Amino acid sequence: MKIVMHSLEQISGVAIYPIIALVIFFVFFMLVGYMVVSAPKEYIDEMSHMPLDENDDLPTDNHN
Repeated sequence: MKIVMHSLEQISGVAIYPIIALVIFFVFFMLVGYMVVSAPKEYIDEMSHMPLDENDDLPTDNHN
């Protein structure tokens, strides 16, 4: 770990990288939160029931 820390200390302007990572994370988190809050209730209900629906439209492998 000392090798990594020593190498990072030698790079000028390295302090900006954690700030950029935080901003990217925050923007992504806010975007996903907005998408969840603004999604229509019908879409949420459809997606929540999707794993429980018995759908025969999917191809099945019955060649046993």
